[in-house]
Amino acid sequence: MFGRKKDQSPAPQPLPAHDELTGRSKDPQSAKGVPTPSRKAQEDARKRPLVPNDRAAAKTADREARREQQARMRRALDTGEERFLPIRDKGPQKRYARDYVDARFSLGEFVMFAALGIVVLTVVLPQNSNAAIILFGAFWVMVAFVVIDTWLMGRKLKRQLAAKYGSVDQGVIWYGCMRSLQFRRMRLPKPLVRRGEWPS
Repeated sequence: MFGRKKDQSPAPQPLPAHDELTGRSKDPQSAKGVPTPSRKAQEDARKRPLVPNDRAAAKTADREARREQQARMRRALDTGEERFLPIRDKGPQKRYARDYVDARFSLGEFVMFAALGIVVLTVVLPQNSNAAIILFGAFWVMVAFVVIDTWLMGRKLKRQLAAKYGSVDQGVIWYGCMRSLQFRRMRLPKPLVRRGEWPS
């Protein structure tokens, strides 16, 4: 052909790159030619161990955390700190119920001691003696007075809560009644008011 020497060899053509041969791109963002990973492979890549490799250290840390939480709860039962109280004692209405019960004198505080005294006396006194019959009768009269006193207290506590908060949360009255049946020094959380110091 015109202007071309016969002895000149044609210029060598560049070989296709390896990625072009395999049909894959070096661009990590490019999805062409790259098979989509399966869902299982994606989930496995995202998985993290639920527990650390050092299980002994994890158990020790967990035990220390539980011990600290229990210590905070015990302190809250003494001081009445709301944030660390058990769930059964949390809430402003339960706090009001505790203060109301602790401010009054309840017959139910002494039922436990009366029952214990009767158990001891039944060992000493004959079963069919007049003294034993009178003792049992007096005990049941006391139980009846305790029931009446607790019922009256529950009604008044309900009125006080409704006047202060507009409504009464479920279980608060029962919570207060059960507290009134416990001896004052054994109540938890501990009483924070004296007798006669009624909550406002």
